[in-house]
Amino acid sequence: MITYIAISAVSLAVLLLASDWFIESAEKIGLSFGISPFVIGVTIVAFGTSLPELAASIASVYSGTSEIVVGNVVGSNITNILLVLGLTCMVGKSINLDFDLWDVDMPLLLGSSFLMYFILQDGQLALIESLLFLAALVGFLINSVASSVPDEDVERPTVGPKDIAKLIAGGVLVYFGAKYTIYGIEGVSMIAGISPEVISLTFVALGTSLPEVVVSIAAAKRGKHAIAVGNVLGSNIFNTYAVMAIPSLLGELYIPENVISFGLPFMVAMTVMFGAMTFSRKICKWEGFLLLIFYAYYLAQQFCNV
Repeated sequence: MITYIAISAVSLAVLLLASDWFIESAEKIGLSFGISPFVIGVTIVAFGTSLPELAASIASVYSGTSEIVVGNVVGSNITNILLVLGLTCMVGKSINLDFDLWDVDMPLLLGSSFLMYFILQDGQLALIESLLFLAALVGFLINSVASSVPDEDVERPTVGPKDIAKLIAGGVLVYFGAKYTIYGIEGVSMIAGISPEVISLTFVALGTSLPEVVVSIAAAKRGKHAIAVGNVLGSNIFNTYAVMAIPSLLGELYIPENVISFGLPFMVAMTVMFGAMTFSRKICKWEGFLLLIFYAYYLAQQFCNV
């Protein structure tokens, strides 16, 4: 048991470090092209912070524990909204938005959440549904980039060979970190008698959401609220579309009943609450505290069903 836990912990640490390398170099490349901070947050940073979820999900399909995929996606989306936004509000006192999320981005997030809920009600993800997810992701990316207005006031950094090398090395290490994280999780679940989907809904979701936690809190401390919120919003859309669809193209996914009965409805409800909180273009500290209370309830609910 200790060996498997150690393997998972070290592999997850490598996964997070590699993701940080990828995010840092990708963000620098994005800024060099004059892309706005919000679009960087909702696309480049969001994709980078979702790499652990994607890598872990692909590894779980190849290892024969595909139930981890949907648990990872649902758990990570819930963790991003409740824990990441909650901690960001507590650290930054409040999140102030100088743009209207309800113009395009929030409807797209809600749409992805509801689409996933309805598609998975039959307990499977068909090929045509996976392709629909990927088409929706492409549409989201095209819209985000097309609506980007270059910020001439932001200094554009120079990208060198080191940045490219860091991007590639980060991607390679993400793969191996994910592979051995899943290996350790399988060992722990087998010895402890805890189902893989429960572990994926809690520990894996928390571990793979750590990049979002770090990036969003750091952005909030620097007053870059657009990147913090864009990171959460974009990561959830990437999780729903890419992290569900891509692994399903590599093998059949098993959708556990407890995810359909509780995880998915709870994820949709928390997404709606996130949307409601952004109506005023400000998420205050007490709303952040409420999000953390809901996260504690979510964890308690998962372990009560073990």
